[in-house]
Amino acid sequence: MKPIEATNDFVVKFANINGSGSASANELFAKCILRMGVPVSPRNIFPSNIQGLPTWYEVRVSEQGWLGRRGGYDLLVAMNPQTWDADVKGLAPGGYLFYDNSKPLPKSKFRDDITVIGVPLTDIANHTWDDPRQRQLFKNIMYLGALSVLLGIEREVVVALIGEQYKGKQALLEPNVHALDLGRGYAEKNLQPMGLKVERRDNVGDRVFVDGNSAAALGMVYGGATVCAWYPITPSSSLAEAFQKYCAKLRVDPETGKHRYAIVQAEDEIASIGIVTGAGWNGARAFTATSGPGISLMNEIIGLAYFAEIPVTIVDVQRGGPSTGMPTRTQQSDVAFCAHASHGDTNHVLLFPEDPHECFEFAAKALDLADRLQTPVFMLSDLDIGMNQRLCQPFAWDDARRYDRGKVLTTEQLEAGVPFGRYRDVDGDGIPYRTYPGTHPTRGGFFTRGTSKNADAKYSEKGEDYVENVQRLQRKLATAKALLPQPVLHRAPHAARHGAIYFGSTSPSMAEAIAKLDADGMHIDALRVCGYPFADPVREFIDAHDQVFVVEQNRDAQLRSLLIEQFEIDPARLVRILHFDGTPITARFIAKAIGERMGKAEVTPIRDDKVA
Repeated sequence: MKPIEATNDFVVKFANINGSGSASANELFAKCILRMGVPVSPRNIFPSNIQGLPTWYEVRVSEQGWLGRRGGYDLLVAMNPQTWDADVKGLAPGGYLFYDNSKPLPKSKFRDDITVIGVPLTDIANHTWDDPRQRQLFKNIMYLGALSVLLGIEREVVVALIGEQYKGKQALLEPNVHALDLGRGYAEKNLQPMGLKVERRDNVGDRVFVDGNSAAALGMVYGGATVCAWYPITPSSSLAEAFQKYCAKLRVDPETGKHRYAIVQAEDEIASIGIVTGAGWNGARAFTATSGPGISLMNEIIGLAYFAEIPVTIVDVQRGGPSTGMPTRTQQSDVAFCAHASHGDTNHVLLFPEDPHECFEFAAKALDLADRLQTPVFMLSDLDIGMNQRLCQPFAWDDARRYDRGKVLTTEQLEAGVPFGRYRDVDGDGIPYRTYPGTHPTRGGFFTRGTSKNADAKYSEKGEDYVENVQRLQRKLATAKALLPQPVLHRAPHAARHGAIYFGSTSPSMAEAIAKLDADGMHIDALRVCGYPFADPVREFIDAHDQVFVVEQNRDAQLRSLLIEQFEIDPARLVRILHFDGTPITARFIAKAIGERMGKAEVTPIRDDKVA
């Protein structure tokens, strides 16, 4: 088998042990290539325990800028004996196996169709350092050094990044650079270059490299959130932690030092949503960050906020379910659940960001929507977006932008005699007027309750009062359609009878799959939905095509179910394309699944994409 030759277009998979300190070195590897102007897309695949189990880190290098998970890998850095056999089996034919050859391995552990590269990392580390922990940590930097030589990554780029990481910590900086040079020195003296190469380009531009949770946290700060209540849960915990970091920098009065924010790590998810609902009732912009199991616990108070019409923002960073499911794997598995969270006839507004840039934008948008609509608003991210760094457009904020606080009556308006009924639909859009607590000593007061009431917030069990109330809530949902981010259309280069609908983290792989299908003469129009309830153009898109593929990352085709429910469409017209094994969906998977359903069984494969 001829070794793979590729420049700026390959996938590297690192197989490590959780807790070994490899994460820092692997991230440095990705950033080095990025600094050389070549787009990368890394993904951390880690276990749900603290230490000892296998962990993987994939880096896709793509000069063309494809950011979805490709599937398959061309270079394996095998540092975990526990997963050796499976990891080596998954390596593409003609690929490269890099490993620590301090201990000889039998020939049966290798393959004839790959190139094997051994570096005695353990021996070098044992000879250089006495401390066992230092040996382990610096072994990771040594393999980074060796790889930098084999792939052509410039030493000064690596050294600069190490310098940034350990700025002001000379005691750590020098030994890390020494470990890097030990790896580089061995490779330069003993190894031949690989067929995989990194060459400097200028294809990154002004894009930023950030994870979705950090971006969403910053969006909450800029969007005016002053209260965050949360309970730790993977994969959302880093969002609340980032919000605290940003608030400490951006929400402290420079003159008094007073904190202009409140962050509460509550005793559980129930308390978290209770705190956020109370803050929203009191006029603060408040949010919580959680995942599927947390939403389960929050359901009763979410229903209270919906029926009492209290602004609440909830960021759901989705993971695999049901129950504890796969806490450190990604899915789009909470869509239908969040759309109808709580009992009774309940509908919620959902936002679907595709990348960290939209996590920033949609986080701020969610706060505006919650105030405008006086209702819970969900932003549905997932682990793939939330916890992995991604190239995206830089964030932007218009300082002239004003927060949309919705229909709030002031003291002056109440003094002037403006009539007030807390749940009256004055404007026909389903949204009533509200007052903040303490606005007026005698006017504008109301009793907030979770039971049925009439338009003036008085307790009522009359059927007509209840029916009017819940129908008005439906009118409010219809109003939301025009306020949500509108769907994004991709037109095929030729007239297309088939369409595809997708959302969220499926976006980068979908873009690549469409390009692959176009190249193979299979043309489809594609529509990315950005929110629920779905805007009218979504229905128009479906009506314009004979058949529409609905691509999503869950077992039960949840987005498809919502489309059928809202538009009362013949289910046969919406074809399921489902991926739900916990790994991010790949372009290969999408192109193959759609190609087969369009009647063309053969789709030109994306190179070395044998693993989904």
